[in-house]
Amino acid sequence: MKIIIFDLDGTLLNTLNDLYICFNYAIEKFGYPKRTMEEIKSFVGNGIKKAIERALPHKVNEDELNKIVNEFKNYYIEHMNEHTQPYDGVVDMLKELKDKGYIIAVVSNKYDNAVKGLCKRYFGDLVNIAVGETEKIRKKPEKDGILKVLNELNAGTIQENDIIYIGDSEVDVETARNVKVPCISVLWGFKDKDFLKKNGASIFAEVPNDIIKIIEKKLYLE
Repeated sequence: MKIIIFDLDGTLLNTLNDLYICFNYAIEKFGYPKRTMEEIKSFVGNGIKKAIERALPHKVNEDELNKIVNEFKNYYIEHMNEHTQPYDGVVDMLKELKDKGYIIAVVSNKYDNAVKGLCKRYFGDLVNIAVGETEKIRKKPEKDGILKVLNELNAGTIQENDIIYIGDSEVDVETARNVKVPCISVLWGFKDKDFLKKNGASIFAEVPNDIIKIIEKKLYLE
């Protein structure tokens, strides 16, 4: 069995504009200053709670932080499809991988309902299973999401399977390292190549079709 696990935001979907709008809606509603697109791009990766915490000008108590997070979640679930789109070439890449017999999964630090909703809307049955953060599934770089995928697929252990992890951030690199699987870092997402290299990335895809070449030719083993 060959399982390819993708990150979502910045890897399969360009969600930045919707994140920017909804993120600023939530923090401004509580009286905090608006942040720029580039700032928000740098804040995300460890889940929305951590992103909001990074964006606030000073530390707030847990109750206040949770109120802002809930405001974001409620607003985002209503507006998450207004500007979001798959990156060019992503759908064709997923179709080709599926045709070649690979199982496609998504593991994201976005909360679970949004992950499942976005995958269903934009990828349909191209994605076999989508997993986001819940009370029982800790955010990446913890390996809970990947273990959940294997459990849902009745796929045994990581060691028994040929698994490849694909993402756009340092969190994805660390996640792959934690589960001891190869990581392909994409260069069309939220983090640039120099930053990724400094954080341990070594295999890069400049366009979605590169992922197919790397996997089929097993370039991740070099």
